[in-house]
Amino acid sequence: MKYPRFSEPKTVRVNTSMMQPPPPAGTTATLEKGPNIQPLPDFDPLPDELECPVLLKVGDNISTDEIMPAGMQVLPYRSNIPAISQFVFRDVDKDYVKRTDEHQHRPSIIVAGENYGQGSSREHAALAPRYLGLRVVIAVSFARIHWHNLVNFGILPLIFTDARDLESIELGDILVLPELRTCVTKRQPIEVTHQRTGERLKVKHQLSDRQAEVILAGSLLTVVRRKLLHDSPI
Repeated sequence: MKYPRFSEPKTVRVNTSMMQPPPPAGTTATLEKGPNIQPLPDFDPLPDELECPVLLKVGDNISTDEIMPAGMQVLPYRSNIPAISQFVFRDVDKDYVKRTDEHQHRPSIIVAGENYGQGSSREHAALAPRYLGLRVVIAVSFARIHWHNLVNFGILPLIFTDARDLESIELGDILVLPELRTCVTKRQPIEVTHQRTGERLKVKHQLSDRQAEVILAGSLLTVVRRKLLHDSPI
C-alpha cells in the first residue's frame, strides 16, 4: 500500500476553556482525587521479633499473576490498595484474604517452594500482600525481580537453609523469628522456632547493606522520605 503522508495543520485548534492557570505563588490548591485513588498505606519498621501464623503454603513456580491477578476486574483498582488487595491469591487459595482479615492485618508469613514470584514484575504482587499483613516469605528460592519488590515494600525474603524443612510446615502453624534486626544487620542466619513441633529451622537472607536498611525501615519509600527530610543524598 502507498505510505500515508501527514501534513501539520496550519491552525492548531486547542480547547482552552477547561484550562486554568496555576495559583499565585504562596497560595495552596486542593488536589481532588477520584474515589478509586487512595493514599499508600503506612509501612511500619521491622520489629526485632515476629511470632506469626503461616497463612499460606504454596509450591514451586508461583507467579506474580497468581499472587496478584490481572484483568479488567482487577486493574481498575491499581491505585486503590485496600480494594485491589481483595484479589490477592484469588486463583490459588480463595480463602487467603479472609484469613488475613481474621488476623486483623497482623504480621503473617507465607512459605513457598522454588522460584517464588516468577513472571511479570508487577509491584502490586508485593504491595497488596504487605497491606494484608505479610511481613515474611520463606522460600526454597525466589525469582529475582519479585525478590527485589518484596524488599522494597518491607517484606523480608528468607531462604530455607535445608529445603526439606518446607515439608514440616503446615498452614496455620506459628513460627517465631527472634533477633531479626540484629540478624538482618549482621547478615546472620535466623533460627526459626516451629511452635507446633518444637523444631528449630535455619533460614538466611541475601540482602545487601542498602536492602537491609530498607527492610529495617519498613519500605524503600520510608528510607527515601527520611533522606529527603534530612537533605542527604539517596
